[in-house]
Amino acid sequence: MTELRRRGGGGDPDSTENISDKEADGDDRLAFPGEGEGETEGDSKADTPDVPPSADNTPQCLNKALEGLSSRWKNWWIRGILSLTMIIGFFLIIYLGPIMLILVVMGVQIKCFHEIITIGYRVYHSYDLPWFRTLSWFIVPISIVICNDIMAYLFGFFFGRTPLIKLSPKKTWEGFIGGFFATVVFSFFFAYLLSQYQYFVCPVEYNSETNRFAVECEPSNLFMIQEYTLPAVVQNAVRWKTVNLYPFQIHSIALSSFASLIGPFGGFFASGFKRAFKIKDFADTIPGHGGIMDRFDCQYLMATFVHVYIASFIRGPNPSKVLQQLLVLQPEQQLSIFNTLRNHLREKGMLPPAVEEAQ
Repeated sequence: MTELRRRGGGGDPDSTENISDKEADGDDRLAFPGEGEGETEGDSKADTPDVPPSADNTPQCLNKALEGLSSRWKNWWIRGILSLTMIIGFFLIIYLGPIMLILVVMGVQIKCFHEIITIGYRVYHSYDLPWFRTLSWFIVPISIVICNDIMAYLFGFFFGRTPLIKLSPKKTWEGFIGGFFATVVFSFFFAYLLSQYQYFVCPVEYNSETNRFAVECEPSNLFMIQEYTLPAVVQNAVRWKTVNLYPFQIHSIALSSFASLIGPFGGFFASGFKRAFKIKDFADTIPGHGGIMDRFDCQYLMATFVHVYIASFIRGPNPSKVLQQLLVLQPEQQLSIFNTLRNHLREKGMLPPAVEEAQ
C-alpha cells in the first residue's frame, strides 16, 4: 500500500515518509492489539477499504507553467487560478440568464450523483461485493405502495362508508382493509414473477474486461425455490404438508403488510400538512392526481423501512469487517475465539480430530 501511495500521490517526499511511518505504526498495532486502549482507535480505520488515489487532471498548460515550483506552491497557484475561473464563470452564467442557470444546476446535480456513485463502486469493489442491491428490492416496494394506493382507492370508491381519519375525509375503513388484502396478494405473486429472472435478482456489477455493467450471477438462496413445511392447522385445512416458495415471497408479505398498514400514515401526514396551508394538492402537475409529492408521500416512509429491513434481516455479516474486529481484541480474547472456532469446525467434521499428546 505504501508503494501504491508513492506512485499515485503527487505530494512531497517528506509527506510520503510520514505516511510510511504511520503505516508502519499501524502494522505494529495490528500485530500487538492488546498493548493499549488508544491503539484500538487507530485500528478502527481498517474497516474502511483502501480506495485507489484519484488521477491528476490538472491542465497541461498549468503544469508546464508551474513546473519549477515546489508541490506546495504549485497546488496554491492551481487552486487560486481555478477558484478565480469558477467565480468569473458563475457571474457569467448569471449574466446569461435563468435558462443557463437551470442547465448548470442540472449538470451539477448529475455530476454530484456520478461522483457519489463512483465512490460507492470503488468502496464496494474493494470489498468484492455488489455495489447495487438487486432490482427486486427496488421494484417490489415501489409497486407495493402504488398497488395499495390504487386498491385502497377502488375499494373506498365502491364500498367505502366508514371514515378512517379526519385528516383525510375521503379515506375509509373499507378502502384501508381492502387495500391491505389486495396488496398482500399482489406482492406475493409479483415477487414470484420477478424471482424467475436474473435481471431482477442479480446485482449490477461492473465488468472491467468488457467495460460494461453486467447482470449475470448464480442467484442467492433468497431467489431459489425452497420447500417449507406448513403448520399442522394449515395442513388439515388445505391437505398439503409442504409448499415450494421463493424466500423473497415471504419477505414480500412483510413489505406489503408495512406498506398497507403503516405506509398510508405518510399520506396522512402529507394531508395534514396540506390542510394546514389550506390547499388540496401540492401542485397540479398530474391532472387528477396533483403534484409529484402527492404521488410519493408514502414512498419516503416505505424506502426507510426497506433500508432498515434489509440491514436487519437480509444483509449478512461481512467477513472482512469481522476479521478486523477480531484483530483489535486482547490476545487472550483472540485465543478464546480461536479455540471455540476450532472446536466447532471439528464437531462439523471440517477439521481432523485432535491428536492426544503423548504422555
